[in-house]
Amino acid sequence: MTEPGVASSDATNMQCRIDLTPDGKNYVINGRKWWSSGAGDPRCKVAIVMGTSADAHKKPRHQRHSMIIVPMDAPGVRINRPCTVYGYDDAPHGHMEVDFLDVVVPATNMLLGEGRGFEISQGRLGPGRIHHCMRQIGVAERALELMCDRAAKRSTFGKRVIEHQTVQFEIAKSRMEIEQARLLTLKCADNIDKHGTKYARKDVAMIKIVVPTMACNVTDRAIQVYGGAGVSSDTVLPVFYTHARTLRLADGPDEVHL
Repeated sequence: MTEPGVASSDATNMQCRIDLTPDGKNYVINGRKWWSSGAGDPRCKVAIVMGTSADAHKKPRHQRHSMIIVPMDAPGVRINRPCTVYGYDDAPHGHMEVDFLDVVVPATNMLLGEGRGFEISQGRLGPGRIHHCMRQIGVAERALELMCDRAAKRSTFGKRVIEHQTVQFEIAKSRMEIEQARLLTLKCADNIDKHGTKYARKDVAMIKIVVPTMACNVTDRAIQVYGGAGVSSDTVLPVFYTHARTLRLADGPDEVHL
């Protein structure tokens, strides 16, 4: 979905073209995407590409884009590079920058039909955002556990780090924030179960802001307690922080959800 040439926080900006050939038998795809998750994995054989057509401007705003299946080995598909996040390339899966240069696929590869791309994406993104938040609650729990363990084993100025009130405050705040975020996520999941994704859209927006921010804060506190080790690859904390910080942009930035 995401493209380097436009502000992708508004997905209607996307420029990738998916045009039907005059005989109606094929589609031709042209465009550049990036942050294409998993595209670097050798097991990845197909991409689902979202784009628009030449006459799309004649249609309502959210019926201009389509999704189509593209084999990764089709002529004209070119993986340019992995997009690194704070230096991590997430090998072997990667988040890749991919060019589609006059890529031809059969018309039968179109999903659901022309103009139904947003319908498809919204069906996935709501539940997908809950999964992100569930994982980030687990990350925060692990970061807090590591913070407590480190603070219990290190001593400064004649007492264990965990006995310093400032550190106790950081541990207490982390526990409270995790519990608040967990309860909000459970409420969101319950509303989706009972009433569907559309009904729960505001709950989804709230947890998508609250949980990654919480995970960033808790992980940051753990890094602080670890000291120099906390920012090194000797610990998992930099990876935790990278994932949490990325989620404040992925699947919609905080500002859009707000």
